[in-house]
Amino acid sequence: MLTLLQAAAAAAGIAKFGAAIGAGLSTIGAGLGIGKIGGNAMEAIARQPEAANDIRSNMIVVAGLIEGVALFAVVVCVLIFFL
Repeated sequence: MLTLLQAAAAAAGIAKFGAAIGAGLSTIGAGLGIGKIGGNAMEAIARQPEAANDIRSNMIVVAGLIEGVALFAVVVCVLIFFL
């Protein structure tokens, strides 16, 4: 039978594993999202070269927003990992 200390250590280990999985998934999701934005932006620029500056600036704004959300998710996971 598990003692209270062993159960607490097991729960802490599971929480750290969950935090690591969450950080990994958030970075993978951000990478996939930014890759999709870049690919679609290049396709849009190829279709309408005269709109390249507008498409590029919109792409940079959206990529920055995705990076911000991913960074927030990683920070939350790191806080869970160390607290």
